[in-house]
Amino acid sequence: MRAVFCVLFLSAILISCSDPSQDEKKEVSAPVLSEEPRIIFFGDSLTAGYGLNDYEEAWPHLVTNRLKTEGHFYQITNAGVSGDTSTGGLGRLDWALSQRPSIFVLELGANDMLRGITPQVTRSNLQSMIRKVKSEYPDCKILLVGMMAMPNMGKTYAAEFNRIYPDLAKEENVPLVPFLLEKVATIRKLNQKDGIHPTAEGHKLVADYVYPYLKKLVPEK
Repeated sequence: MRAVFCVLFLSAILISCSDPSQDEKKEVSAPVLSEEPRIIFFGDSLTAGYGLNDYEEAWPHLVTNRLKTEGHFYQITNAGVSGDTSTGGLGRLDWALSQRPSIFVLELGANDMLRGITPQVTRSNLQSMIRKVKSEYPDCKILLVGMMAMPNMGKTYAAEFNRIYPDLAKEENVPLVPFLLEKVATIRKLNQKDGIHPTAEGHKLVADYVYPYLKKLVPEK
């Protein structure tokens, strides 16, 4: 399933996200700070909720709302930007960190792969982001979200890219979501017409998949 998905994912997202419009690139305005802790979801179109009618249908909002039903109240910053790369994310990280996160969810790298960016560059950027969060907010919990490479990038490239996330998670001692789209990849009814961005129903399954990893970072009441 993963191999088939990656071919569809990378060819489709290259068309839909390689040159994002200004509307797609627009970040959520910085919310007013309050006493409630904050979760920042920092990623690309998969985090932003590309193509959904309501951005609150995206998985970051769904998992945050689920936490609330269990008595864990968090503010949310959805810092997903369609078409963003790890280099772009590193460049805008200061804006996100100004929101003083208690939990930081990092989902970037798919667009690096689409452009054939050297895996070492992607790894270095992701590591720099993780270390910057740790440096500025030592008590902040970090969740790294993984992606898979498409096979037609070549076995060597795919192997190097796929090692980025587990290797970083181990080296930086942060938990890892192995593959964000594990539950929806290649399932047509769970994806939009482009074949790679989940529908609202697909985002529900993504949220169900991510939630146990996120919940482990939430302090017991």
